[in-house]
This record gives sequence, structure tokens and C-alpha cells, in this order.
Amino acid sequence: MLPPLKTVKEGLRRTTETLATELAHPGNTMPAWNELDWRLASAAAAAHGISPLLYRCSPWQNLAWRRFLETQHEHVEQRHQRIAALLKRIDAEARSAGVAMVALKGSALHAIGLYAPGERPMADIDLLVRAEDMEQASKLLQSLGYVASFTQWKHRTFKPATGEPVMGLGEHRDTPINIELHTRIQERLPIRTVDITHWIFPRRALPGLNPYPSNGALMAHLLLHAAGNICGRSLRLVHLNDISLLATRMRVSDWELLWDRHEPAWWAVPPLHLVARYYANAVPRSVLAQLEPACTALLRRLSRRQTLTQVSCSALWLSPLPGIEWSRSLGEAGRCVLNRLRPTEEARQERADMVRTQVWLRGQDWVRQKHARRLLTWLTRPVPRMDTLYVVRAALDEFVSAT
Repeated sequence: MLPPLKTVKEGLRRTTETLATELAHPGNTMPAWNELDWRLASAAAAAHGISPLLYRCSPWQNLAWRRFLETQHEHVEQRHQRIAALLKRIDAEARSAGVAMVALKGSALHAIGLYAPGERPMADIDLLVRAEDMEQASKLLQSLGYVASFTQWKHRTFKPATGEPVMGLGEHRDTPINIELHTRIQERLPIRTVDITHWIFPRRALPGLNPYPSNGALMAHLLLHAAGNICGRSLRLVHLNDISLLATRMRVSDWELLWDRHEPAWWAVPPLHLVARYYANAVPRSVLAQLEPACTALLRRLSRRQTLTQVSCSALWLSPLPGIEWSRSLGEAGRCVLNRLRPTEEARQERADMVRTQVWLRGQDWVRQKHARRLLTWLTRPVPRMDTLYVVRAALDEFVSAT
């Protein structure tokens, strides 16, 4: 059985913030946590994708904790080998078919050497293709044993024809490798769509897998992806770590991409503030000085004091209006409220796809209730997040402390 949810809520906040500090500045004194705290720490580490990174950098010697981190590192390293092999096959097939692709986010970070194999988990492979190449790229993936799983406004998801997700805590070497095929790089924040595809796809892309045009383009994508996750309360600490590491390779000209346009990248301000909160000196002050004026006063003010817990699954309670502070006008805020009260058909379909495909939603009565009933529940009591409860239950079941 779960401990009282108030205890879980506070434990997740405490362990998440402690782990964030340790990852950014390793070597702090090992916390005097009790059994439950260590289990909640394992849940937070798994949810935020940082278990293998902590294995490499943190010296804390709680025996069960070290075993958990070591096991996660082993699983991520072995899974990375599978992903690398699959990327080579995709590259070869795309070259043969004359299809240009960009390997996105985690694949790109590994390709430029920011992470060693086993340090950073990758939930799936993200690929960007031209819109006119989508069908040919889809057939290419099908020739590799993949089938279309579902389509959302951001991407089309493919999964292996065989294999099932592995239930449990954190990463597993045998988890199927899904592929998300994009024709645009965009986020809704929360209503307005920000599209930076023109920054990401190389002007002279060659058949096969292509890198980002520059570190600035990669940084822009990481920041926009983080912005979308902050807006949706689903940021992971590994996202901040990605940005902090890439920032060490950024030149002034790379940063200039973010304000070298008609509308500066206002959406980059909240993720940059979060990086600056945990990673001292990672973000040049001049960058924030350039971008902050384009950000609304409310979002700018809130982002200066936000914590990782508040904008991630470490915040146990569901937010009734996630991301409304990102609205650029009263009209957008009104649409945000309206969409929450009366979801669009697209939103209903996305929810149905999640219920059908996500392991952490299996067997959960809450997600199958009618929208009106869920709305009434939100108005009368705090509702815990299903993804958070899943990882907490997995931690309580699997993380056995040593005596």
C-alpha cells in the first residue's frame, strides 16, 4: 500500500530538489534519509532520467541506492547499443532511399559526444523529415519491422511489430525502441504554436541521417522542447542537464540565433531560468537580458522563482489549468480555460491514444471516467498524477534497501 499521499508529495519534493542539486554539483553530504525517502529518491531519479548520471557522478554510498543506480546504468548502456545499431540501419536505408532525416535530441547529444553510452536514457528515437518525404520515410520504417501506432499533431509514432513494454522502475534493456517521425518542430504554449522547423532542418540536407545545422539550432530545439514540458508540467531534470552541457559549447553566434528573428525566443526564458537556478554560471546573463523583454511580465516573474518540482511529475497533484501562465493574451487564456472545460476532438483522440499505449495508464479507472466526472473531482479535491503514482508504486515494489 502507498504511504499517505501528503507524505509522498513532500518526500518527492524533498528528494527531487536534493537530487537536482547533487547532479549539478556532485559531492554533497549524503542526506540522512529514511527508508521511504530512498525509495522516493529512486522514483524521482527514474522519472527524471538521471539514474545513470548519478551512478557516474555521485559518491553517496547507501548500498541499495548504489545497486539501483548501477543496474540502471547497465540497462541504459545496453539499450544504447540497440539504439545505436538501429540508427545505423536507418541511416543506411535512408541513404539508399534518398530520404534526408535529422536525428533529434538524445541521438544528437550522443553523436556530438556530450554523453557517453549508458549515461543518458533515450525513451525513443526522434527523426525529422520533410513533409513530402513522410510517406516514404514511413515505408522505410515499416521495412525495418515497425508499424504505425498512432498519430498526433506533433509526430507519427511507430513501434516494433513485436515486443511489449517492460513493467517496472526506470529503464530496461528489453523495452521496445519506438520511433517518432516529425515533419515539424513545434510546441503549443499553451495555445499558440511555436514552430522552429526552419532552424532545425539543414538547407543542404543529404540522404541519410543529418546533424543539426549548428549548436545554436540544437540548443533552440532543447529549449523549445523544455518549454513545452514546463508548460505541460512534465519537465525532466535530464532536459536541464542537456541544456547545461550544451551551453558549455555555445559561442556568442550560437546564442544569437535565439533573438535573430522578428519575434525573439520568449519561450526560452523559463527553461533558461531553471537551468540557471540549478547550474551556476551555465547561462550567460547577456542571453537572458536579450530574451526577457520579449517574455510577458507574468511568465517572466513566475519563471524566476519556479522549481523543478513545480513543473515536473514530482509535483504529485494534477494541475487544473497547466500552462495558462504561458498565454500571450487574455484571449489565449480564455481558450486555455475553454479547452479544459470542453476538450477538442483532437485532445480526446490524443487521450484515447495515451490510454491505449502507455503502460502507466493500464488498469487506471480515473483515466476512463467521463470528462465531466473528472472535472468535478478536480474541483472538489486534489487528484494525484497517474504517471507519478506509477513510478512511486514501482519504487516501493522494487527498490529493496540493504541492511
